Amino acid sequence: QVLLLESGGGLVQAGASLRLICAADGWRFTRSAMAWFRQAPGKEREFVSSISQAGFSPRYSDSAKGRFTISRDNSNYTGYLQMTSLKPEDTAVYYCALGRYSDSDFYDVHDYEFWGQGTPVTVSS
Repeated sequence: QVLLLESGGGLVQAGASLRLICAADGWRFTRSAMAWFRQAPGKEREFVSSISQAGFSPRYSDSAKGRFTISRDNSNYTGYLQMTSLKPEDTAVYYCALGRYSDSDFYDVHDYEFWGQGTPVTVSS
């Protein structure tokens, strides 16, 4: 088991930046790919970005590409999602997840085993 705790969300205006943080409680974090998903009100949870167990091969959704950057620091059991040029359509609860595999080429919620509680992001126009 591993506990994941997200932080860094908040209320910002369009065009602003936020840095989301995913803190894990132990070494299990270092064994899996990590991803960020988001869920807007009334919508299904959707893939945003993923990174391999070793911190390589970042993957992004079309909406995140060019604006968001995923990274991780295995020495501190921490993952990050740097978000820039935020838009109102980015408004959602953002979740950190650890995958069942070490590769980053997995985009479905069922490919991820452990989830945090989420951090809300609201972007006003």
